[in-house]
Amino acid sequence: MQIIQASLDELERLVPLFDGYRQFYRQTSDLAAARAFLHQRLSNNESIIFLAQTPEAGLGFCQLYPSFSSVSMQRLWILNDLFVAEHARGQGVASGLLNVARDWAVSTNSKGLVLETEASNTSAQRLYEQHGWQRDLAEYYYFLNV
Repeated sequence: MQIIQASLDELERLVPLFDGYRQFYRQTSDLAAARAFLHQRLSNNESIIFLAQTPEAGLGFCQLYPSFSSVSMQRLWILNDLFVAEHARGQGVASGLLNVARDWAVSTNSKGLVLETEASNTSAQRLYEQHGWQRDLAEYYYFLNV
């Protein structure tokens, strides 16, 4: 397995993984919209996408969005998406992607990484905690749907 920072050259390998990620979160498959969304993120340098792959296939990806902490006056990264294709699960792909995301945060002198996951996604929670992530019990997060 190789993990690379994806560019537009890897778009067609990313699209089915991204579509699978969205389906995991109960969204309807839409390859054209997935392609357009990823194309825009990559061509506008709006996210960092790491792709785990073999020469034959894409195995998984994670997508980081930049953000900043005004209090600490430091960059931070939102690990917004992490997905491993069903056929590649249990092979260390997610761990590899989490390690690369952590290394990216270190290399960009960031305060850290943040993520959210569904309360019911206990397998992901276990994985994150195995990698040193800590659930934030001191803060509340709010969402305004507009």
